[in-house]
Amino acid sequence: MGGMFAIRQHEFGPAENLRFEEVPDPEPAAGQVRVTVAAAGVHLVDTTIRKGGFGPVAFPMTPGREVAGVVTALGEDVPGDWLGRRVVAHLGQANGGYAELAVAGVAALHALPDDVSFEAAVAMIGTGRTVVGVLDSAKLTKDDVVLVTSAAGGMGALFVQEARNVGAQVVGLASAGKLDLVMDNGADAAIDYTRPGWSDGLKNMTVVLDGVGGEAGALALKTLGPGGRQIIYGWASGTTTPISTEALFANSLTATVALGPGLMRRGLRTLEEESMAGLASGRFAPLVHPPFALADAPKAHEALESRATAGKVVLKP
Repeated sequence: MGGMFAIRQHEFGPAENLRFEEVPDPEPAAGQVRVTVAAAGVHLVDTTIRKGGFGPVAFPMTPGREVAGVVTALGEDVPGDWLGRRVVAHLGQANGGYAELAVAGVAALHALPDDVSFEAAVAMIGTGRTVVGVLDSAKLTKDDVVLVTSAAGGMGALFVQEARNVGAQVVGLASAGKLDLVMDNGADAAIDYTRPGWSDGLKNMTVVLDGVGGEAGALALKTLGPGGRQIIYGWASGTTTPISTEALFANSLTATVALGPGLMRRGLRTLEEESMAGLASGRFAPLVHPPFALADAPKAHEALESRATAGKVVLKP
Protein backbone atom coordinates (compact mmCIF):
# COMPACT_ATOMS: atom_id res chain seq x y z
CA MET A 1 0.00 0.00 0.00
CA GLY A 2 1.36 3.38 -1.03
CA GLY A 3 1.39 6.58 0.95
CA MET A 4 0.08 10.05 0.23
CA PHE A 5 0.24 13.40 1.94
CA ALA A 6 -2.84 14.79 3.63
CA ILE A 7 -3.83 17.31 6.27
CA ARG A 8 -4.60 15.53 9.53
CA GLN A 9 -6.25 16.90 12.63
CA HIS A 10 -5.87 15.02 15.93
CA GLU A 11 -7.87 17.34 18.23
CA PHE A 12 -10.09 20.41 18.12
CA GLY A 13 -8.37 23.78 18.24
CA PRO A 14 -6.55 26.48 16.28
CA ALA A 15 -5.45 26.35 12.64
CA GLU A 16 -1.99 25.07 13.66
CA ASN A 17 -3.69 21.77 14.60
CA LEU A 18 -3.93 21.06 10.87
CA ARG A 19 -0.83 18.95 10.22
CA PHE A 20 0.69 17.91 6.89
CA GLU A 21 1.36 14.17 7.29
CA GLU A 22 1.99 11.05 5.25
CA VAL A 23 -0.84 8.51 5.48
CA PRO A 24 -1.80 5.33 3.60
CA ASP A 25 -3.57 5.80 0.27
CA PRO A 26 -7.35 5.50 0.65
CA GLU A 27 -8.95 2.54 -1.12
CA PRO A 28 -12.35 2.97 -2.82
CA ALA A 29 -15.04 0.68 -1.46
CA ALA A 30 -17.89 -0.71 -3.55
CA GLY A 31 -19.69 2.14 -5.29
CA GLN A 32 -16.79 4.54 -4.74
CA VAL A 33 -13.96 5.96 -6.83
CA ARG A 34 -10.58 7.33 -5.86
CA VAL A 35 -9.82 10.83 -7.10
CA THR A 36 -6.34 12.26 -7.54
CA VAL A 37 -7.13 15.69 -6.12
CA ALA A 38 -6.25 18.73 -8.23
CA ALA A 39 -8.17 21.23 -6.07
CA ALA A 40 -9.81 21.00 -2.65
CA GLY A 41 -12.34 23.57 -1.49
CA VAL A 42 -11.97 25.33 1.86
CA HIS A 43 -15.22 26.47 3.46
CA LEU A 44 -15.97 28.62 6.49
CA VAL A 45 -17.79 25.57 7.90
CA ASP A 46 -14.43 23.75 7.84
CA THR A 47 -13.06 26.24 10.37
CA THR A 48 -16.11 25.69 12.60
CA ILE A 49 -15.63 21.91 12.43
CA ARG A 50 -11.93 22.37 13.23
CA LYS A 51 -12.73 24.31 16.40
CA GLY A 52 -15.34 21.79 17.58
CA GLY A 53 -18.41 23.85 16.83
CA PHE A 54 -20.16 21.36 14.61
CA GLY A 55 -20.73 18.18 16.60
CA PRO A 56 -18.60 15.12 17.28
CA VAL A 57 -15.68 14.13 15.04
CA ALA A 58 -13.69 10.89 14.98
CA PHE A 59 -9.98 11.76 15.24
CA PRO A 60 -7.59 11.69 13.54
CA MET A 61 -9.44 13.14 10.60
CA THR A 62 -8.71 14.80 7.27
CA PRO A 63 -10.92 17.88 6.76
CA GLY A 64 -12.43 19.04 3.49
CA ARG A 65 -15.71 18.24 1.80
CA GLU A 66 -15.18 19.53 -1.76
CA VAL A 67 -12.75 17.97 -4.25
CA ALA A 68 -12.05 18.14 -7.97
CA GLY A 69 -9.57 16.05 -9.91
CA VAL A 70 -9.19 12.90 -12.01
CA VAL A 71 -10.63 9.46 -11.22
CA THR A 72 -7.66 7.09 -10.90
CA ALA A 73 -9.15 3.99 -9.23
CA LEU A 74 -12.57 2.34 -9.12
CA GLY A 75 -14.27 0.32 -6.40
CA GLU A 76 -16.50 -2.64 -7.17
CA ASP A 77 -19.70 -2.04 -9.12
CA VAL A 78 -18.50 1.27 -10.60
CA PRO A 79 -18.85 1.60 -14.40
CA GLY A 80 -15.45 1.48 -16.06
CA ASP A 81 -15.99 4.64 -18.08
CA TRP A 82 -15.43 6.75 -14.94
CA LEU A 83 -11.70 5.87 -14.99
CA GLY A 84 -9.59 8.83 -16.12
CA ARG A 85 -12.47 11.29 -16.08
CA ARG A 86 -12.25 14.85 -14.76
CA VAL A 87 -14.76 15.16 -11.92
CA VAL A 88 -15.91 17.26 -8.99
CA ALA A 89 -17.71 15.96 -5.89
CA HIS A 90 -19.10 17.17 -2.60
CA LEU A 91 -18.12 14.58 0.01
CA GLY A 92 -20.95 15.45 2.41
CA GLN A 93 -20.16 14.65 6.03
CA ALA A 94 -17.37 12.24 5.04
CA ASN A 95 -14.59 14.87 4.87
CA GLY A 96 -11.21 13.73 3.50
CA GLY A 97 -10.74 16.43 0.89
CA TYR A 98 -7.52 18.09 2.09
CA ALA A 99 -5.39 15.34 0.59
CA GLU A 100 -3.54 14.20 -2.51
CA LEU A 101 -6.11 11.40 -2.93
CA ALA A 102 -9.75 11.22 -1.81
CA VAL A 103 -12.56 8.70 -2.15
CA ALA A 104 -16.06 9.69 -3.24
CA GLY A 105 -19.28 7.84 -3.90
CA VAL A 106 -19.97 7.51 -7.62
CA ALA A 107 -23.42 9.05 -7.01
CA ALA A 108 -21.72 12.27 -5.83
CA LEU A 109 -19.63 12.73 -8.97
CA HIS A 110 -20.18 15.34 -11.67
CA ALA A 111 -18.16 14.93 -14.86
CA LEU A 112 -16.37 18.14 -15.89
CA PRO A 113 -15.99 19.55 -19.40
CA ASP A 114 -12.35 19.98 -20.43
CA ASP A 115 -12.65 23.78 -20.48
CA VAL A 116 -13.79 24.04 -16.83
CA SER A 117 -10.90 24.42 -14.38
CA PHE A 118 -10.69 22.26 -11.27
CA GLU A 119 -10.51 25.41 -9.11
CA ALA A 120 -13.70 26.84 -10.62
CA ALA A 121 -15.45 23.47 -10.27
CA VAL A 122 -14.57 23.12 -6.60
CA ALA A 123 -15.73 26.71 -6.05
CA MET A 124 -19.16 25.83 -7.45
CA ILE A 125 -19.94 22.38 -6.06
CA GLY A 126 -20.77 23.45 -2.49
CA THR A 127 -20.83 27.24 -2.58
CA GLY A 128 -22.58 27.23 -5.96
CA ARG A 129 -25.35 24.87 -4.94
CA THR A 130 -26.09 27.10 -1.94
CA VAL A 131 -26.12 30.15 -4.23
CA VAL A 132 -28.65 28.46 -6.54
CA GLY A 133 -30.86 27.63 -3.55
CA VAL A 134 -30.69 31.18 -2.20
CA LEU A 135 -31.49 32.60 -5.66
CA ASP A 136 -34.55 30.33 -5.76
CA SER A 137 -35.79 32.19 -2.68
CA ALA A 138 -34.74 35.63 -3.91
CA LYS A 139 -36.43 35.41 -7.34
CA LEU A 140 -34.48 38.38 -8.72
CA THR A 141 -35.92 40.30 -11.66
CA LYS A 142 -34.80 43.19 -13.87
CA ASP A 143 -36.87 45.55 -11.70
CA ASP A 144 -34.88 44.80 -8.54
CA VAL A 145 -32.30 46.96 -6.80
CA VAL A 146 -30.18 44.43 -4.90
CA LEU A 147 -27.88 44.94 -1.92
CA VAL A 148 -25.31 42.13 -1.57
CA THR A 149 -23.44 41.74 1.74
CA SER A 150 -19.92 40.19 1.53
CA ALA A 151 -19.94 40.98 -2.18
CA ALA A 152 -16.28 39.94 -2.53
CA GLY A 153 -16.88 36.52 -0.97
CA GLY A 154 -17.38 33.24 -2.80
CA MET A 155 -21.17 33.51 -2.63
CA GLY A 156 -21.46 37.29 -2.82
CA ALA A 157 -19.51 37.49 -6.08
CA LEU A 158 -21.95 35.04 -7.69
CA PHE A 159 -24.95 37.01 -6.39
CA VAL A 160 -23.57 40.18 -8.01
CA GLN A 161 -23.18 38.29 -11.31
CA GLU A 162 -26.70 36.90 -11.20
CA ALA A 163 -28.19 40.32 -10.45
CA ARG A 164 -26.43 41.56 -13.59
CA ASN A 165 -27.57 38.49 -15.53
CA VAL A 166 -31.24 39.32 -14.90
CA GLY A 167 -30.76 43.04 -15.55
CA ALA A 168 -31.15 44.24 -11.95
CA GLN A 169 -29.16 47.04 -10.36
CA VAL A 170 -26.75 45.82 -7.69
CA VAL A 171 -24.82 47.42 -4.84
CA GLY A 172 -22.07 45.37 -3.20
CA LEU A 173 -20.80 45.69 0.38
CA ALA A 174 -17.16 44.82 1.07
CA SER A 175 -14.19 46.05 3.08
CA ALA A 176 -12.15 48.94 1.65
CA GLY A 177 -9.46 46.81 -0.02
CA LYS A 178 -11.99 44.75 -1.99
CA LEU A 179 -14.19 47.48 -3.50
CA ASP A 180 -12.42 47.49 -6.90
CA LEU A 181 -12.89 43.77 -7.12
CA VAL A 182 -16.64 44.15 -6.50
CA MET A 183 -16.89 46.81 -9.23
CA ASP A 184 -14.84 44.71 -11.67
CA ASN A 185 -17.31 41.87 -11.05
CA GLY A 186 -20.15 44.03 -12.38
CA ALA A 187 -21.65 45.90 -9.42
CA ASP A 188 -23.19 49.32 -10.07
CA ALA A 189 -21.72 50.57 -6.79
CA ALA A 190 -19.47 49.21 -4.04
CA ILE A 191 -19.60 50.42 -0.44
CA ASP A 192 -17.14 49.94 2.42
CA TYR A 193 -19.39 48.55 5.16
CA THR A 194 -16.65 49.03 7.80
CA ARG A 195 -17.06 52.81 7.41
CA PRO A 196 -19.45 54.37 9.98
CA GLY A 197 -22.63 55.61 8.33
CA TRP A 198 -22.18 53.42 5.24
CA SER A 199 -25.94 52.88 4.95
CA ASP A 200 -26.87 56.58 5.11
CA GLY A 201 -28.48 57.60 1.86
CA LEU A 202 -29.11 54.02 0.74
CA LYS A 203 -32.84 53.56 0.39
CA ASN A 204 -35.51 51.85 -1.67
CA MET A 205 -33.51 48.67 -2.12
CA THR A 206 -35.91 45.89 -3.14
CA VAL A 207 -33.77 42.90 -2.10
CA VAL A 208 -31.03 42.40 0.51
CA LEU A 209 -28.98 39.21 0.25
CA ASP A 210 -27.75 38.94 3.83
CA GLY A 211 -25.00 36.50 4.74
CA VAL A 212 -23.43 38.65 7.46
CA GLY A 213 -26.15 39.23 10.06
CA GLY A 214 -25.49 41.30 13.17
CA GLU A 215 -25.29 45.07 12.88
CA ALA A 216 -24.58 45.02 9.13
CA GLY A 217 -27.67 42.90 8.52
CA ALA A 218 -29.78 45.21 10.68
CA LEU A 219 -28.56 48.32 8.81
CA ALA A 220 -29.12 46.56 5.47
CA LEU A 221 -32.73 45.85 6.47
CA LYS A 222 -33.27 49.58 6.94
CA THR A 223 -32.27 50.25 3.31
CA LEU A 224 -35.28 48.31 2.01
CA GLY A 225 -38.14 50.25 0.44
CA PRO A 226 -41.84 49.34 0.73
CA GLY A 227 -42.44 45.66 -0.05
CA GLY A 228 -38.72 44.88 0.06
CA ARG A 229 -37.37 41.46 0.98
CA GLN A 230 -34.40 40.38 3.08
CA ILE A 231 -33.04 36.97 2.09
CA ILE A 232 -30.93 35.58 4.93
CA TYR A 233 -28.38 32.87 4.19
CA GLY A 234 -25.88 33.15 7.03
CA TRP A 235 -24.38 35.21 9.83
CA ALA A 236 -20.66 35.56 9.20
CA SER A 237 -20.55 38.25 11.92
CA GLY A 238 -21.34 35.59 14.52
CA THR A 239 -24.88 36.75 15.28
CA THR A 240 -28.08 36.60 13.23
CA THR A 241 -29.76 39.75 11.93
CA PRO A 242 -32.16 41.08 14.59
CA ILE A 243 -35.55 41.54 12.92
CA SER A 244 -38.70 42.71 14.68
CA THR A 245 -42.23 42.16 13.44
CA GLU A 246 -42.70 45.92 13.89
CA ALA A 247 -39.89 46.64 11.42
CA LEU A 248 -41.49 44.33 8.88
CA PHE A 249 -44.93 45.92 9.40
CA ALA A 250 -43.55 49.44 9.07
CA ASN A 251 -42.60 48.92 5.42
CA SER A 252 -44.50 45.76 4.42
CA LEU A 253 -41.20 43.84 4.32
CA THR A 254 -40.61 40.10 4.14
CA ALA A 255 -37.67 38.22 5.66
CA THR A 256 -36.84 34.77 4.30
CA VAL A 257 -34.33 32.25 5.62
CA ALA A 258 -32.92 30.55 2.54
CA LEU A 259 -30.80 27.89 4.27
CA GLY A 260 -31.71 24.68 6.06
CA PRO A 261 -34.85 22.69 5.20
CA GLY A 262 -35.96 25.25 2.60
CA LEU A 263 -32.74 24.75 0.67
CA MET A 264 -33.27 20.98 0.67
CA ARG A 265 -36.69 21.26 -0.97
CA ARG A 266 -35.30 20.74 -4.47
CA GLY A 267 -32.63 18.27 -3.34
CA LEU A 268 -28.89 18.95 -3.17
CA ARG A 269 -28.12 16.97 -6.34
CA THR A 270 -30.52 19.14 -8.36
CA LEU A 271 -28.96 22.31 -6.95
CA GLU A 272 -25.47 20.97 -7.76
CA GLU A 273 -26.50 20.16 -11.33
CA GLU A 274 -27.87 23.67 -11.87
CA SER A 275 -24.73 25.16 -10.32
CA MET A 276 -22.39 23.12 -12.55
CA ALA A 277 -24.51 23.86 -15.64
CA GLY A 278 -24.28 27.57 -14.80
CA LEU A 279 -20.51 27.26 -14.59
CA ALA A 280 -20.29 25.50 -17.97
CA SER A 281 -22.59 28.03 -19.67
CA GLY A 282 -20.85 31.10 -18.26
CA ARG A 283 -23.84 32.17 -16.16
CA PHE A 284 -21.53 31.90 -13.14
CA ALA A 285 -17.81 32.74 -13.14
CA PRO A 286 -16.65 32.07 -9.58
CA LEU A 287 -14.13 34.35 -7.98
CA VAL A 288 -11.24 32.17 -6.75
CA HIS A 289 -8.61 33.38 -4.29
CA PRO A 290 -5.02 32.54 -5.37
CA PRO A 291 -4.74 28.87 -4.32
CA PHE A 292 -2.84 27.77 -1.22
CA ALA A 293 -0.52 24.74 -1.25
CA LEU A 294 -1.97 21.72 0.56
CA ALA A 295 0.68 22.01 3.28
CA ASP A 296 -0.45 25.60 3.86
CA ALA A 297 -3.98 24.62 4.98
CA PRO A 298 -3.39 26.34 8.36
CA LYS A 299 -2.61 29.61 6.53
CA ALA A 300 -5.74 29.16 4.38
CA HIS A 301 -7.90 28.77 7.50
CA GLU A 302 -6.32 31.79 9.18
CA ALA A 303 -6.79 33.93 6.07
CA LEU A 304 -10.44 32.89 5.77
CA GLU A 305 -11.15 33.54 9.45
CA SER A 306 -9.51 36.99 9.37
CA ARG A 307 -11.42 37.94 6.18
CA ALA A 308 -8.15 38.40 4.31
CA THR A 309 -9.45 36.44 1.30
CA ALA A 310 -11.62 37.37 -1.66
CA GLY A 311 -13.57 34.67 -3.44
CA LYS A 312 -13.40 30.92 -2.91
CA VAL A 313 -10.43 29.56 -0.95
CA VAL A 314 -8.82 26.51 -2.60
CA LEU A 315 -5.96 24.14 -1.73
CA LYS A 316 -3.79 22.63 -4.50
CA PRO A 317 -2.01 19.38 -3.63
